[in-house]
Amino acid sequence: MGVGAMANGKSRDTLLSEFADDPDMQELVELFVNELPERVAVLRIGLESNALEQVQRVAHQLKGASGGYGFPLIGDCAARVESAVKTGAAIDQIQRCVDELTELCKRAASL
Repeated sequence: MGVGAMANGKSRDTLLSEFADDPDMQELVELFVNELPERVAVLRIGLESNALEQVQRVAHQLKGASGGYGFPLIGDCAARVESAVKTGAAIDQIQRCVDELTELCKRAASL
């Protein structure tokens, strides 16, 4: 399925894992999705406290993990956050990237 899919009563905006139909991956995807709010909170705290190394580190981790759990959109967005920090982008640009990543993470669902 994917973006815009309706499944199990989920909203049309729900972002489903590419592995949503794989019973061997369901538990792992669920664990990943359940950890996303904490990762987003760490990103936000890092941004608010100007701890950009922390923002870059969490974005890098999300970039690496997201594809393995079937969320390439999250991985691509995390890569943009990481790149924005690495290249010294203006804080408002980093903020926009983090906001986009936050929204994608909120839409992620395991089923």
